[in-house]
Amino acid sequence: MLPGPPEVGELVAGDGGLLKTAREGSLIVDMSTSSPLLARQLHSTAKDRGVRMLDAPVSGGDVGARDGTLSIMVGGEEDDFERARPLFGAMGETVVHVGEAGDGQTVKACNQVVVALVIEAVSEALVLGSRAGVAPERLVEVLSGGLAASKVLEVKAEKLLSRTFEPGGKAEFHRKNLGIALAAGREHGAALPVTALVDQMFGALAAKGRGDWDHSALITLIEEWSEDGSHAVNRASGPQGQ
Repeated sequence: MLPGPPEVGELVAGDGGLLKTAREGSLIVDMSTSSPLLARQLHSTAKDRGVRMLDAPVSGGDVGARDGTLSIMVGGEEDDFERARPLFGAMGETVVHVGEAGDGQTVKACNQVVVALVIEAVSEALVLGSRAGVAPERLVEVLSGGLAASKVLEVKAEKLLSRTFEPGGKAEFHRKNLGIALAAGREHGAALPVTALVDQMFGALAAKGRGDWDHSALITLIEEWSEDGSHAVNRASGPQGQ
C-alpha cells in the first residue's frame, strides 16, 4: 500500500522496480488507492512480461486494518483473484472481485466519494444541531439509530464529538483520492458536482495546515463558516494535540 499513483508506478515499473526482477508467473497485488488508468497500464505491462497483477484497494481505515475487517475491492483476472483470496481473507471481511484490471480502483474512487460526502453531511448536521442547542451526543445517538446511520458515523463519531483529529485517514490523502475520482468522472463523462465541492473543502483544510489531520476535521471548516463557530474550532486538536 503506497501513497498514490507516482509511487505505485515507480515501484512497479520504474528503474529497479518489481517488473525488472519478478519471475514469470509472479503475482503482484497493489493495494494502494491509485489511478484506474495506471492500474490498467501496469496490468498490461506486467502481462507482457509474464507477470500477473491485481489492483486491490481497501476501505475500513485504521480500525479495519487492525481488526482484519477491511473491505477489499479487487480488479483483475478471476484466476489471479482466486490465487490471492486466502491473503485477502486474512485482512478483510468483505472481499469482492469487482471486475477487470482497474475496476478495483474505480470502485475505491466511488467509495471515497461516498465517505467524503457523508463526513461533510454529518459535519453540517452536527454544527446545525449544536447551534440550535441540541447536545451533539444526543444528535449522534439519534442519527445512528435511523435512516441516517452509516459506518462513517459509527467510526468517526468519537473524533467529531471530542474534536481530536488524530488521523485514521488523513485529509490530504482523501483529497488525493477525490482527485482520482474526479479524473475518472471526466474520463467516463460522469458529473460529480458535490464531489468537486468537497474536494475544494479538503483543499481549504490543507491550506489551513490541517492536511495531516483526520478527514473528519472537515467539521472545523463548517464551524468556521458558521456565525460564532470559532469557539468550537479553538477546541479542535490535530495529531499532536494542537
